[in-house]
Amino acid sequence: MLSQNLALNPFALDVHRGLSHSPKSLPCKYFYDAQGDALFQQIMTLEEYYLTRCERENFLTQKQHILDLFYGDRQPFTLVELGAGDGSKTKILLDYFLSQAVDFVYAPVDISENILTHLTETIQADLPHLTIAPIQGDYFHTDFLDHDLSRRKILLFLGSTIGNLSDQETDDFLQNITRNLDPGDLIMLGFDLMKDPQIILRAYDDAQGVTRAFNLNLLERINRELEGDFQLDHFQHCPIYHPLTGEAQSYLVSTCTQTVTLNKLSQSYIFEAWEAIHMETSRKYSRKQIKQLAEQHHFRVLHTFSDQREYYVNSVWQKLAV
Repeated sequence: MLSQNLALNPFALDVHRGLSHSPKSLPCKYFYDAQGDALFQQIMTLEEYYLTRCERENFLTQKQHILDLFYGDRQPFTLVELGAGDGSKTKILLDYFLSQAVDFVYAPVDISENILTHLTETIQADLPHLTIAPIQGDYFHTDFLDHDLSRRKILLFLGSTIGNLSDQETDDFLQNITRNLDPGDLIMLGFDLMKDPQIILRAYDDAQGVTRAFNLNLLERINRELEGDFQLDHFQHCPIYHPLTGEAQSYLVSTCTQTVTLNKLSQSYIFEAWEAIHMETSRKYSRKQIKQLAEQHHFRVLHTFSDQREYYVNSVWQKLAV
């Protein structure tokens, strides 16, 4: 029964693997059910969560420079946004590109059907002249990059999402991207920079407890979809930051010895008191590391845009001929 359920349900398989492993972990990509989407929208408005405001500032102040990099040669392009979310920041660029009569197609990619449907409806209402080709799926699978070979490809990977990947996942992701881009194609990535550790830590431990609720919501999702019996009040949200590695990590810590059962899988998992579940890593980068990462994967850094406080950058890379 277990193997049959797991074969049919990638979510169940990933949860089972994560809770069976030592140390325990859960993939952060599963944060984003309908409730998780709503909570993350709240997080992006929090005073402590500076990342969204910084990226928005970059787009508002540098949109002409970004357009020059994307469309200076007047070649039509497909703008593929990986993990598009609600698209609120990207709409700054989309609206400006339309006002400048840029010939492009917007292809947002997101794992969440709920958020992708909402984004498509909002875009069609606010920007009716924009050609949009939404793609639901995991952006680690890049077959969709072949869907329109007549146009140059420009990828967006925003929100410092690259910081959520392990070193191996980052290498795998960029190698996959490199294989699916042609020389001259572009990618613009968002990177959160290393800075005062207290500023970073507060971004993942807000006073209102929204980030705590966002993490606990994944346990609630497991309860709902896998018939689990997680007791949310028996877990404590614990964010930490490592200034040597630049990694901000979020954990849920079991406050007592307990057993959690997932009835849909007929499986139980024992938690010792103060045992942690790793929920997410959000890595911060130096400018030197960004340049090294680009060169390692056969890209040239064309330009790196920063907000006024030097908290966050958007870096535009061009694929080189290998």
